[in-house]
Amino acid sequence: MLGWAIVFAVLALGAGYLGFMGLAGLAATIAKVLFVIFLVLLVASFVVRAIRGQSVV
Repeated sequence: MLGWAIVFAVLALGAGYLGFMGLAGLAATIAKVLFVIFLVLLVASFVVRAIRGQSVV
């Protein structure tokens, strides 16, 4: 998930540099959504591991 967010962020930067603002905005939005999903799943994983008594690190 994080890998795809990074790919879309790089795509947004490249498209913005080349002047494709519509594509850059879309790719940036997708990257933001994927990053938020990644963070939510990461926190959920930490909580589940903590409840089970396992190490969260």
